[in-house]
Amino acid sequence: MRSFGTVTRGIRAPIIKQGDDLAEIVATTVAQSAANEGVQLQDRDIVGVTESIVARAQGNYATLEQIATDIKRKFPQRVLGLTLPILSRNRFSQILRGISAGVDEIYLLLAYPSDEVGNPLMSWEELDEKGINPYTDVLDEAEFKRLFGDVVHPFTGVDYVAYYKELSDNKATIIFGNDPRSILKYTKHVITADIHTRHRSKKMLQLAGAETVLGLDDILKESVDGSGYHPQYGLLGSNLATDDSIKLFPRDAQEFAEKVAARLFELTGKNIEVLVYGDGAFKDPVGGIWELADPVVSPGYTKGLEGTPNELKIKYLADTTAKDVQGEAASEMIRDLIRNKQDDLVGDMSSQGTTPRRLTDLLGSLCDLTSGSGDKGTPIILIQGYFDSFADE
Repeated sequence: MRSFGTVTRGIRAPIIKQGDDLAEIVATTVAQSAANEGVQLQDRDIVGVTESIVARAQGNYATLEQIATDIKRKFPQRVLGLTLPILSRNRFSQILRGISAGVDEIYLLLAYPSDEVGNPLMSWEELDEKGINPYTDVLDEAEFKRLFGDVVHPFTGVDYVAYYKELSDNKATIIFGNDPRSILKYTKHVITADIHTRHRSKKMLQLAGAETVLGLDDILKESVDGSGYHPQYGLLGSNLATDDSIKLFPRDAQEFAEKVAARLFELTGKNIEVLVYGDGAFKDPVGGIWELADPVVSPGYTKGLEGTPNELKIKYLADTTAKDVQGEAASEMIRDLIRNKQDDLVGDMSSQGTTPRRLTDLLGSLCDLTSGSGDKGTPIILIQGYFDSFADE
């Protein structure tokens, strides 16, 4: 019986540049690293590749001028509402600058007490003290300042109200509220900037009489003057690249994952699963920030990563079925239960408390936590033993 279960390794890779054959680089890097470190690759090992280097190799970039051009085409009246963006220098600052360059006036609706992913403007306790109901109350900037003063982010130290006004070249009138329909008091032409609630926001605005309703996923859906683009997500999932450009979410991630898997099989003879991953889907319990600012955790993955876990809860079995059995006999009893478990454990009490999340969301989160977002230099992740259980020798 081996001692290790799931093992996750960050793999150092060369610096990826536009035009690189990334599938070849990933496959050879994994194979060579495993050989160098004495790691035996196995069928159903998993390789994760961060979306950032996939987009970079594709050259999926856009300038702020190209964003502005698309905005001018879609909002010829040059006035628009922008609802419920997240508070982020990396994720939204360049988008706001690009949109502002394409219009004369913006009405910017900020969610409170925090944005969609948990970045706070103030605390719930402060709202209670002031008698403010965030579900119904809409505040203008003057009222917000009177109640809360200058508010800075607890981690970044940024005053996002002042920062977003500056980035918009002072074209933005800022309103605070959580119902996207609040913007219709100011304009009937709207971009919904929320990520995971965007479909509901669009529908609410359309039913409430908005004349133009687009999301960030509708901007740069196609190339503009030679720009990068994303046909499904547009600007969603983009990141700051340079002072005048952004890097978009990678296109054709599914095709890329399958290409890497095929090349790994040629090099190793093993059927290795591959996924492209972005932000993990987890929440920081201290800061209250939910990590997932990308539209999905994994935009592309091989077929073996579809579905959700089908697992028994060992601690439940230890306290019930094997309660009166000791030592190795208890271990063998639980191994036998695992070997003979049903193919579908939904509703079975012995599986209660296991995580009913998609495998790609779990694995993408594990990859994101392993690679980090700083200077580790490990944009490729190797996961082994993930599909093993306590019953496997």
